[in-house]
Amino acid sequence: MPLFVILEHMANGLLVGSYYIVLALGLSLIFSLGGVVNLAHGAFYATGAYLAWEVQRRLGFFGAVALSPLGVALVGVVIERLFLRRLYREDPGLTLLFTFGLAMAAEQSLRLIWGATGLPFGIPEALRGQIFLGDFIYSRYRLAVLAVSAGAVLGSWLLLNKTPFGLIVRAGTRDPEMVRALGIALSPILTAVFALGVGLAGLAGVMSAPLAGVQPAMGTEILTAAFVIVVIGGLGSFWGVVYAGLLVGVVRGLTVLFYPPAAEASMYALMVLVLLVRPRGLMGEKFERFE
Repeated sequence: MPLFVILEHMANGLLVGSYYIVLALGLSLIFSLGGVVNLAHGAFYATGAYLAWEVQRRLGFFGAVALSPLGVALVGVVIERLFLRRLYREDPGLTLLFTFGLAMAAEQSLRLIWGATGLPFGIPEALRGQIFLGDFIYSRYRLAVLAVSAGAVLGSWLLLNKTPFGLIVRAGTRDPEMVRALGIALSPILTAVFALGVGLAGLAGVMSAPLAGVQPAMGTEILTAAFVIVVIGGLGSFWGVVYAGLLVGVVRGLTVLFYPPAAEASMYALMVLVLLVRPRGLMGEKFERFE
């Protein structure tokens, strides 16, 4: 089999892995810093795609990329402040039930507002076409998605590791009582983290819309994959999620090439293999949740 065919399938796998990473990073941040298993994360992903569909009709695709994640983040702030904040000190099962109900309600709301059938979402004119490197051919839009994903990962890392906000977040996960003793309120920080997490989910929805289309159940379909990435990477690990997403993407791309019927199952088999060898995931860390 020609090498360029293998490289093209690996690149396509990295594309899928890239928006898995962006989605799973938000899921991991919310869990590791707030102790919330956000079963509505896929709903925020779908909401991002639908908001992008509306915005791009008026401001174009690039306007949608900029505004849709912000809109999703604002929705997340409202939900966190009005509902989730009341449940932090309660049984963790309550947040699980709340986010599950929220996911179901959000999906049905999308059906009521935009209809049960999918909506077409075309690739913007500026990003159409292919790039040729010898025999290797790759879509300009797919290359742009990889670049945006890399930028989102880098921006999130810089925010969490090179800013005063990130310092408070990292300190709060390890010793929340000490942070409170210093007079720093953690509730606004947790709200900001939740907004960042669901905003990343919205960005992933925007990027996937021109490739996978926009339909109400899209969040439910991808949520399982996001959890698989988080588990493989290790709960609480930033770079573990990134490496897991890249690994799953490559494995999936090669499986599509050599045995297409097993493409979906390949990531679950990889998760089982990783957990057998390393139960905490590739780079699992232990965090204390804070409220």
